[in-house]
Amino acid sequence: MATPESPAQTLRARMRRFLIVFPICLAVGFALLLAPFSQPAVTAFTAGIVAICAKLVGLCGGPATAYQGMLRNPVTGFSIQVEDTCNASNVTILLWAAILAFPAPWRAKLKGLLAGTLVLHAVNLFRIASLFYIGQHSPGMFEFTHLYVWEGAIMLLTLVIFWTWVQSTYRASQPRAAKTSTA
Repeated sequence: MATPESPAQTLRARMRRFLIVFPICLAVGFALLLAPFSQPAVTAFTAGIVAICAKLVGLCGGPATAYQGMLRNPVTGFSIQVEDTCNASNVTILLWAAILAFPAPWRAKLKGLLAGTLVLHAVNLFRIASLFYIGQHSPGMFEFTHLYVWEGAIMLLTLVIFWTWVQSTYRASQPRAAKTSTA
């Protein structure tokens, strides 16, 4: 007869599983992202993001055109090239690996994947548009903002999304306290 595991043993086993599955999911995700057969899809996705950014800039009253991965101001000629690594695919893979490795029901994982991906890509659209404006109005700040401020903010956002998902998944799995009433 097997002895039941203590809560501490169960937690250690779950942590060990996460530490094994997480890097495997990361490796598979990045291998798929960098595979030659997926490059046309990644390039098309990046061009789609740039087109959406051009429309967002236009909605805010600024002139912008999109051509493949380039966002350009047709009036001043200023442009930024959005590389495939700037399309939030890296942080999406990071988030997906963490959610997939975490011990939770599949329904909760699917909700986390969908909501987290939407938030990351919405913020990334804002990031690209803001860099487009910063590059035009404060060229000296562009590199710093691009490489340090936004990179750090996107990574932090990914962590916050994962942590928020973990907390909501944990709360949802806890039994609800019995309601008591006084007469």
